Amino acid sequence: MKSNQTFGLHYVLRLNKERKGRYPIYARIVVNKTRVELSTKQYIHKSDWDQARDKAKPRTDELRLLNSYLEELRAKIAMHYRELKLSDEGVTAETVKAAYLGISIESLNDGGRTLLWLVKQHNTIMKEVLRWGTLKNYHTTERYLREFLKTQSRSGDIPLRRLTYSFLTGFEHFVRTVPLKNYDRCTNNGTMKHIERLKKMSAWATRNEWIAKDPFVNYQLKFQHKVREFLTELELQSLENRHFDDPVLQKVKDLFVFSCYTGLAYADVMALQPGNIVAGTDCFSWIQICRVKTNTPVDVPLLDVAKKILEKFKREQAIEERDTIFPYVPNQVVNRSLKIISEICGFSKRFTFHVARHTFATTVTLCNGVPIESISKMLGHTKITTTMIYAKVVKTKISEDMVALREKLEKAKKPKQLYIAV
Repeated sequence: MKSNQTFGLHYVLRLNKERKGRYPIYARIVVNKTRVELSTKQYIHKSDWDQARDKAKPRTDELRLLNSYLEELRAKIAMHYRELKLSDEGVTAETVKAAYLGISIESLNDGGRTLLWLVKQHNTIMKEVLRWGTLKNYHTTERYLREFLKTQSRSGDIPLRRLTYSFLTGFEHFVRTVPLKNYDRCTNNGTMKHIERLKKMSAWATRNEWIAKDPFVNYQLKFQHKVREFLTELELQSLENRHFDDPVLQKVKDLFVFSCYTGLAYADVMALQPGNIVAGTDCFSWIQICRVKTNTPVDVPLLDVAKKILEKFKREQAIEERDTIFPYVPNQVVNRSLKIISEICGFSKRFTFHVARHTFATTVTLCNGVPIESISKMLGHTKITTTMIYAKVVKTKISEDMVALREKLEKAKKPKQLYIAV
């Protein structure tokens, strides 16, 4: 760069950001006629600051150490300024600050679009689109990203163009091995969910042309498919016939069984209103709702067991004058109660409310010959491949299908009798 560059750095107190009688010290960088300020993350009492000498009054060892730190910081920033001059880059106060923080000039030229900027933009926009239960998972992914970025850059962030395949593999290893909470390391599928959320944000950035190439082009998500728990026919009958003296356990049991015969998720059961129950042209009453999670329309005919439970709670609703058919029971209370119910009934499987939805898909419908396409519609799946997971786990259904096939083949092999008219 030309020799007519001017560079200066001095320290100032931010008097409008007082904290317990102490004020933050900022480094003010000046290059030619451009100026920026950089937080030193140090605080000092106003009476301990020597404004004329641009440093703390060395009254104590702590203040003398502070002066040493400020001199080291001055030297580092000056070094970055000299390096920028030698590289013949356009030197401004902003580029000097960016160089010290580890932010590339390319990032500045890109309008300051960094990875954390992308995450913030995505979460702000999706706040009006995603439910909180989904959005909070994005915030957890953001926490992992912030922790990982601290190991990758002095500034704790990177330009979007540095979101590469090698960054993804490094992030995957970090999530697998560094827990946010002590002794709570992320599982394989949990790790993949974090990577999947980053992939969605990366694709969004690519569509907006903020990055030239999606770094996930050659990256493969490695989910481990687990067998989904569901109640067998005997277990479901045992649960239906059991009565609990505890009113909360009985209420949760009824909600769970209702879901077993309708396939509705917890949020959909809690949101069900009288207007969602309609009479069909057939012999069924129907549940017509849009799923809370996906806003997908769902039509489910009411089987007798579900209808009896519904009528019971509708009578209670009329007395209590609530908008929804079922009284609100927090999800934590439901799953805690189901754990108790599971122990009382002697069920060895992991028992959550979503097991009821799996039971509807397998024991109630698939094992009784309901076509997979119909099950998919009633569950509100947008892809039938999602529903096909249940077909893979129901060995009883496979066995029944093969028995039927064997009988059909044996029948076809039998010689046909000829009847001669007399």
